[in-house]
Amino acid sequence: MDVSLSQAFFKRAQEIIPGGVNSPVRACKSVGCDPLFVERGNGPYVTDVDGNVFIDYVCSWGPMILGHDHPHVRAAVSEALEGGTSFGAPTWREVALAAKIVEYVPSIEKVRLVNSGTEATMSAIRLARGVTGRKKILKFDGCYHGHADSFLVKAGSGVATLGIPGSPGVPEEIVANTISIPFNDQGLLEKTIKENRDDLAAVIMEPVPANMGVVPPKTGFLELAREITSHYGIILIFDEVITGFRLALGGAQEYFGILPDLTCLGKIIGGGLPVGAYGGKKEIMEQIAPEGPVYQAGTLSGNPLATAAGLATIEILSRPGTYDILGSRAEILAEGLMQLITDNGIQARLQGVGSMMTCFFGQDGSVENFQQASASDTESYGAFFREMINQGVWLAPSQFEAAFVSLAHDDYVINDTLMAAESAFNFIASS
Repeated sequence: MDVSLSQAFFKRAQEIIPGGVNSPVRACKSVGCDPLFVERGNGPYVTDVDGNVFIDYVCSWGPMILGHDHPHVRAAVSEALEGGTSFGAPTWREVALAAKIVEYVPSIEKVRLVNSGTEATMSAIRLARGVTGRKKILKFDGCYHGHADSFLVKAGSGVATLGIPGSPGVPEEIVANTISIPFNDQGLLEKTIKENRDDLAAVIMEPVPANMGVVPPKTGFLELAREITSHYGIILIFDEVITGFRLALGGAQEYFGILPDLTCLGKIIGGGLPVGAYGGKKEIMEQIAPEGPVYQAGTLSGNPLATAAGLATIEILSRPGTYDILGSRAEILAEGLMQLITDNGIQARLQGVGSMMTCFFGQDGSVENFQQASASDTESYGAFFREMINQGVWLAPSQFEAAFVSLAHDDYVINDTLMAAESAFNFIASS
């Protein structure tokens, strides 16, 4: 496989961009290779600058649920582009997108559009503190809520991939107000909230963590979080940047039937373009300026290109049977991978919810929290990643991320994926 152009681009990038990348995990350090530079995407495939074609399970880290360059989305963006790219003023599409979010996400009565998932979570925390008059927040080890200062405590995603415990540059007095505990520990959750009930503004959680790898919530865990936060007047925030509009139209809260007070959404509501949102109960959201005193703003919020792509994406996702199709294809892929793991005697655990999954290498039993996920065999994952690239399949360059199935991954593509995985597992088993 010729990668000479990617190598040339990366060499130049390292001279002018920190680490040669604009987001750390892209550097591919943890999987023992240099990054490939993408030229284009189409359907379930991406093509790099050297012309190599790969089946894509990164899907821009989740939002490309329709696949790349979907004609309906492309047409919507092209139409919006004819009118301009940015105005810093209200447009009809942002109202239409907000209405769709309110229609489909069960807990959201009012919503504010922003530019990224990090902006959404950061703003939701500020709102929770403003409404409650309390300072502390509770998060869970390995859950990644963006790179705002308050969240870089035992974060997952790139922080875990690079082995960074937190981050220099984050003042101690800020993280002193962040409590982080293991996910899925009901006893510790109840104890921690009770001990800090007078100081806690919010509990923020990925209802299905996907930034330490996919870790399903244990039965009763989300229910307990909802019950105890309600009891003590603590705002429960679901970070659905990944699960929103992926597990269901209404996200994880529809999937599990648990309604938070605030919800954060990410790029999937913009068809992969830069966008985010946070929303929830009217009485909470009405505290945001200019309606209330909690300030948050953004020139590009509600960008016409992003909202056009989002409306087109949601229109397709709302068609009857869409999530049944998506789920069945993910199930076929997962069952095939699990059979290959067994047949090749590989020590690994495949976990998934809906159309996202992670193969934890070196694991015998279920992975229920960040500590267990961190014990995975990252060297074996790296070997698997490299061999899958050689076989024409593009996975996340980190053990601690998810693989995403899109509607463009049809039976033919999944069969090709399983054939590639068979070769990769054979290679690992014989190494």
